[in-house]
Amino acid sequence: MALGVTDLKKGQVFQMDGTPYRVVEYAQKVVGRGGSIVNVKIKSLTDGKVLAKTFKGNESIEPADITNKSVQYLYNDGSTFFFMDEDTYEQFELSSEDMADQAGYMKEGDKVQAQFFDGRVINIELSKNVPLKVTYTEDVVKGDTTSSVLKDATVETGIAVKVPAFVKVGDVISVDTTTGAYRERVK
Repeated sequence: MALGVTDLKKGQVFQMDGTPYRVVEYAQKVVGRGGSIVNVKIKSLTDGKVLAKTFKGNESIEPADITNKSVQYLYNDGSTFFFMDEDTYEQFELSSEDMADQAGYMKEGDKVQAQFFDGRVINIELSKNVPLKVTYTEDVVKGDTTSSVLKDATVETGIAVKVPAFVKVGDVISVDTTTGAYRERVK
């Protein structure tokens, strides 16, 4: 079933010229005599490129046949990330370029969502927030304990996160995977 251009809300997945895209931004402009123009920013789910596209109100768009499957992150060798389908034990891999910023939010053994298009993995969806253990952070200067002071902390996956002054080595913190921001200390 084809989609109309007004179905292209933020987050909608569709395909164009055999490539799956996700809508990142959506704006609709109504023009005279009941017509409308839809301006969208779309992100390719195969190579990550973001494009600006304009559709006229009467165009139809083909929905993308994407399936999500829970998989386990096994390990990486520096250039390739390895995953396993927990039902079939089938393994597959993605390059470090495909993983981009997501690599710093995964630990070996984590469960993530893999998106499949035409039988191949095109994307890994992370949880909105992930718990990560702090492996290094500076000690706070005595008396400098206001809650607005942020300091750098390194977590177990190697990424740096700005954290409040009270966070110390060994604490487990919740990190937002879309912004990389500290959310809270996990009990």
